[in-house]
Amino acid sequence: MTSAPQPIDLMLVEDDENDVRITRRALKKSGLEGELIVTRDGQEALDYLFGRPPFDDPARHRRPGLVLLDINIPKVNGIEVLRAIKEDPALRSIPILMLTTSTRQEDVAAAYAHGANGFICKPIQFSRFVEVIRALGEYWSLVARVPT
Repeated sequence: MTSAPQPIDLMLVEDDENDVRITRRALKKSGLEGELIVTRDGQEALDYLFGRPPFDDPARHRRPGLVLLDINIPKVNGIEVLRAIKEDPALRSIPILMLTTSTRQEDVAAAYAHGANGFICKPIQFSRFVEVIRALGEYWSLVARVPT
């Protein structure tokens, strides 16, 4: 018996507006529920997660249940963001999936070395991207349990 997906708030750390738009569409098309929190660079993501101004109101800025993190982002790159999150006792339990166009083996190795929970290369075709987002959503909202 399959249960309905539990809403999960996702943080997308992505500077490319087109990728943000495509991810929003893919999430909507996949039927996943929950808020999509978008941060445009690594510093903004860290400020949000660490509750620094202007994200210091926990009632308005909820902790995400899952982070989709690009590697090649401005200010602080994705690997450094990952490292900072996984080094913090209060944040390290948040699952982090690297969602990137990079196929470099060095990036894959670095991501896992710093505690990534997965590394996904963004599919070029929108229909395939929707399938990937749907599968991720089903796993993280139906199968896996994330700390609250």
